[in-house]
Amino acid sequence: MAKKKGNRVLIGLECTETGRRTYVTQKNRINDAEKLQIMKYNPVLKKHTLHKEVQRLK
Repeated sequence: MAKKKGNRVLIGLECTETGRRTYVTQKNRINDAEKLQIMKYNPVLKKHTLHKEVQRLK
């Protein structure tokens, strides 16, 4: 039998200031229907910046 697809999905997080994708995380697609916006550390700018969800990864 085929296994049922889970509720968690991989997403990429992109910095709003530099446009670089430096983080990959998981989210539950049932509980978090809207796109994520998280303050994360940007190693290029060496400070915390806003990162937004951009795409789903395989």
